[in-house]
Amino acid sequence: MKVQAIQTGWVKIKTAQAEGHGSGIFRLLGVIADRNWTDWVPTYAWLIDHKEGPIVVDTGQGAHLLEHGRSLHPYVRWEVAFRVEPEEEIGPRLNALGLGPRDVKRVILTHLHMDHDGGLRHFPNSKIFVAPGELNLARGWMGMMRGYLPNRWPSWFDPVPLDLTAEPVGPFAASKRLTESGDVVVVATPGHTANHVSVLVYDDDAAILLAGDTSYSQELMLAGKVDGVSPDVATSAATLAAIKQFASKQPTIYLPTHDPGAGARLAARTVVRLGN
Repeated sequence: MKVQAIQTGWVKIKTAQAEGHGSGIFRLLGVIADRNWTDWVPTYAWLIDHKEGPIVVDTGQGAHLLEHGRSLHPYVRWEVAFRVEPEEEIGPRLNALGLGPRDVKRVILTHLHMDHDGGLRHFPNSKIFVAPGELNLARGWMGMMRGYLPNRWPSWFDPVPLDLTAEPVGPFAASKRLTESGDVVVVATPGHTANHVSVLVYDDDAAILLAGDTSYSQELMLAGKVDGVSPDVATSAATLAAIKQFASKQPTIYLPTHDPGAGARLAARTVVRLGN
């Protein structure tokens, strides 16, 4: 089994989104008021080359996101910027690795934000798994008001419900096995969105945590810094604490979607070092 990082362009956000300040509505208003931007950071999707067939975790950005400057949604229009070429979308990236759309049997979405579901159109023949609560929050006009882009979903998009059960994996309260051998497991990591999930891949002596937007970097996770757009700061903080607790018991390679160091850590198999 092998996990590969698939970079699908670049994004930059307000610094107050990467690390939130304040509480309640003032936390979100702080993102809007912030005049400081992060550097351009990568947007990764992940390919798990498994004996049961390739599994993709998140689909990354699509070139349609370059139209965000014309969006009527204030966040989409002014609070985020994208850099992505059509050949950087996940479909062409996978083709370069010798994989066609029909080769990918399963796609797992950690959540439905635009930089995670932007490559959906490349997987019309795959089973796409989404937490039901996440899908409900993202649908329709209310979903658009929350910052999702359901209007950009393909017409055929009808995801398989990713129903987690109350089977703890370490400190993670709910989970679902994806493979018969149990070496790929979805775990509940709520916070960035209420139904956010991550994917654990047990590979030799380490667990690889494909962590979506649980944090924007490993450093922020270790510091327990919650982002500025999480709907529930306490829940996000509990998830970050759970990740650290898991990493204290099991060598863990922590790979959030936008961490500039994630690709190098995966290649070097660098595990989380607590207390450093």
